[in-house]
Amino acid sequence: MEVGLVPPAVVEQLRRFPDVFSFKEEKRLELNPGLASYHDRSSAMDRVLQRLREEERFTCLQGWRDEKYEVMPQFSDPPLMCMERAATSLFGVKRYGVHVNGFTRQPDGQLAMWVARRSLSKQTYPGLLDNMVAGGIASQKGIRDTLIKECAEEASIPECIAAAARPVGTVSYTYEDGEGVFSECQFVFDLEVSSDFSPSVGDGEVHQFYLWPIEKVKDALITEEFKQNCALVVLDFLIRHSYLHPDTEPNYLELVVGLHRPL
Repeated sequence: MEVGLVPPAVVEQLRRFPDVFSFKEEKRLELNPGLASYHDRSSAMDRVLQRLREEERFTCLQGWRDEKYEVMPQFSDPPLMCMERAATSLFGVKRYGVHVNGFTRQPDGQLAMWVARRSLSKQTYPGLLDNMVAGGIASQKGIRDTLIKECAEEASIPECIAAAARPVGTVSYTYEDGEGVFSECQFVFDLEVSSDFSPSVGDGEVHQFYLWPIEKVKDALITEEFKQNCALVVLDFLIRHSYLHPDTEPNYLELVVGLHRPL
């Protein structure tokens, strides 16, 4: 059962751990069959990753978070093991998160969107624009649990308001960069809030929140100000709420298809 895609440079390092990994075929990396349980596989993987971290083999491990992600073929499958979040790109395993589009209705009936600017000291993508709330689904956490938790921590949104968020689909994509392979699916929610409600900075993940009219959001979307995956979530919102139209957007079909790539 295949769960990821390991870059060649990572494979070469993993050959040093024959008690954990085996190579049945030239291009197939497997966990040792003797690691028969979730706990055994998770513990063995953690030992390897801690060693690679100590040796400073990969830059992504400098962002170690002490936060685990589940590893499974599909989201609905039982997890095979858990793995440090910062290391998941080394194995190209599927990652899942929750992203929330926060918006309100203006007096003229048009929508305005709450946009977050990431903390200027954040480990990843500091200072870029983000969705109102977003966060990865950690080991043994559910989608709703993650939604409520991230709303409270990042934007000080109480559960009585966060619980009104509506699931509206997913956005999925895969890309590769110098830190590995990222195969990600974001569960997308829309949260309409009253005009007198404002999110406020909670745990320091966010530098500032802005309430922008949709046209300003659209203008920012085509710049490099948005974190890329958050831009995709906003683009999905614009399409679903008919702020982009197939008669006037020549790339409409490509945009819709591109938001839902199979992992």
